[in-house]
Amino acid sequence: MALLAHGIGGIKDLPVPLWLFYYGAALVLLLSFVALWVLWKRPVLEARSRGRPLPARLQDVVASPALHAVLGALSFALLVVVTAAGVLGDTSSNENLAPTFVYVVFWLGLVPVVVLFGNVWRALNPWRAAADGVAWLWERTAGRWDVPYAYPSGLGRWPGAVLLFAFAALELAYSEPADPRSLAVAIVVYSTITWLGMLAFGREAWTANGEAFSVYFGLLARIAPFGWRDGQLVARWPFTGLTRLDVRPGTLAFVAVMLGSVAFDGLSRTEQWVDFRANLMRPVIERSPQLADILGTLLSVAGLAFVVLIVAAAYLAAVRAAAAVTGYPGSLRDAFLASLVPIALAYVVAHYFSLVVLQSQFIAPLASDPFGKSWDLFGTADVRPDLGILTPNIVWYVQVSALVVGHVAGLALAHDKAVELFESPRQAAASQYAMLALMVVYTIAGLWLLSSG
Repeated sequence: MALLAHGIGGIKDLPVPLWLFYYGAALVLLLSFVALWVLWKRPVLEARSRGRPLPARLQDVVASPALHAVLGALSFALLVVVTAAGVLGDTSSNENLAPTFVYVVFWLGLVPVVVLFGNVWRALNPWRAAADGVAWLWERTAGRWDVPYAYPSGLGRWPGAVLLFAFAALELAYSEPADPRSLAVAIVVYSTITWLGMLAFGREAWTANGEAFSVYFGLLARIAPFGWRDGQLVARWPFTGLTRLDVRPGTLAFVAVMLGSVAFDGLSRTEQWVDFRANLMRPVIERSPQLADILGTLLSVAGLAFVVLIVAAAYLAAVRAAAAVTGYPGSLRDAFLASLVPIALAYVVAHYFSLVVLQSQFIAPLASDPFGKSWDLFGTADVRPDLGILTPNIVWYVQVSALVVGHVAGLALAHDKAVELFESPRQAAASQYAMLALMVVYTIAGLWLLSSG
């Protein structure tokens, strides 16, 4: 199998020309904007986010400390197994559990879970589970542990953004991202940083700000039709949890990394980037292949950072234009930031849908033989995945649909916030001209990246 091949081939024999998809997607956004302007005169999403409490018995089960302890223990045990597989298992990424588990099951597979059911990562987080276990033992043997440092409010989500960028760089810029040994080192380094952060600033503070995956899955979980409000588990309209997004320092950077990393993944597969990279590195490869690997990694990290900055700059330009058009006295930077989260989800679905469907099938044989030692622990070592389950056109339609739906959801969130901020419907609509342009740019760019890869 070709591990981590993002997709199943090029787009072929589409029933309509590619340019028509571009115009169609832009037209859908334009019509959505007009419909929102005509029909949506007052904010409604915040009220819908309050939701309806679920049965008390179900809430007791979901919030049960015993259930969280069991799930956390299992998750930590799985972390140990995956790390051990990376250290001791077969060096081939095709035969080792670690690469497929980390990049497919964990990184991508948990996305639909949190989007459908809410922030289940809080109960599954192995680093938090280990820290909770140590804290429990400490309190019963040595007494109360006082956190030595208060988390700086100005730091916000910046540590999480930096660590998420580092993970994206490992996956997209490093020359051998699926190498089990390298992946094991990355897990150990990330675990050490996470536990030191929890030790210094407390489990809650570091999980909410510095633990990149908690921040990531927490943002996506706000899209889910289930969530917690005032200590109660509620059923709510999808996407409405984003109306209560607490924008703190580093949130824009974090969301920009979410969007920009996926965009760079698409860019790195285009003919233009491949040619640019090859031309730049050709003289170095001839002199020193080892130096070429280092240069290639640095070039990709620079490209990743550049795309992340472009994503953030485009958003900042749009909100500044909105403030200028409406004469808004303050900054609108935080007001519309939640509208980017559905777009980040759309990019993930569009780029990795086929990868998850195809590559996740290999978990069955890898679970029985995680170290690549010819074991058959669960009797699934001989399971053969069906790699013909998808066609290129099916993938393309899923990609287009995801991008359009995600951007329409982003428009709706931004419009709902606009009618809350501006008393005049005309002013609220005017504030969204730039946001509409931003959504169109993001959509067309996403379609181009998908079709050019």
